[in-house]
Amino acid sequence: MSYTQTAQFAPGQVVRHRRFGYRGLIFDVDATFSQSPEWYEIMAETQPPKDRPWYHVLVDGEKHTTYVSEENLLECLEIETFDHPLMNQLFRIRKSGDIASRLIMN
Repeated sequence: MSYTQTAQFAPGQVVRHRRFGYRGLIFDVDATFSQSPEWYEIMAETQPPKDRPWYHVLVDGEKHTTYVSEENLLECLEIETFDHPLMNQLFRIRKSGDIASRLIMN
């Protein structure tokens, strides 16, 4: 029997990092961890599970992106504005205010 993990969040969703508190905007989702073992050892201090979804995230007010495990993200209801240099390349804002992805990533 195979088990498929369902992602809790989706591209275009605003989230907050549980530990560091920054707001982020998801632009891609990996079903499981997809970076190198070296990256995990250096960057994943809390050793979150590799067999659950991981997210590529634009960081609000910054120029970089992050790669975050699902267990470190919380739903964020503070959507107002979002500031990132890649925002307009990856997303469009609908008339309703929803954020829609311009690209299919995976």
